[in-house]
Amino acid sequence: MIKPIREAPLPGQESVWDFPRPSIAQRVGNNIRIIFAGQVLAETQRAVRTIETSHPPSYYFPPEDVEMTFLRPIGRRSFCEWKGEASYFDITIGDRTARSAAWCYNHPTGDFKSIRGFIAFYPRLMDSCRVDDEVVTPQPGTFYGGWITSKFSGPFKGEPGSEGW
Repeated sequence: MIKPIREAPLPGQESVWDFPRPSIAQRVGNNIRIIFAGQVLAETQRAVRTIETSHPPSYYFPPEDVEMTFLRPIGRRSFCEWKGEASYFDITIGDRTARSAAWCYNHPTGDFKSIRGFIAFYPRLMDSCRVDDEVVTPQPGTFYGGWITSKFSGPFKGEPGSEGW
């Protein structure tokens, strides 16, 4: 296992290594926007971000701020030790489909009641994800759904060699 070396945050940045473990949920007022197949799929200023040591945030959208007609529930489930069981969605707009591209917690554990029914998206499967006007870089790898912007310093879990962090 490669031992991570914390990058010193620049002024105005948060280090993901200062994020707590276990993870927490926080309301944010940023404008969070997703484009898929040339359409605005979701946009909100009422998102909740989840943060955890070594991870960039994942953003959860209130369903009222998501074009839910493009999301189709599928049978996939996963379990998070902090949040509970997640359910997944495929997203189809026109002739484009992103499989298992979004998830939600319909019955999250106590500390995560603020994300009940909210929808999170894998930025790597979308055309564009933005926090305010900044284009997001997806968290490395295919398992995690974090959103990296210039506001965060790493290194970030998901990079090669980070499996044991």
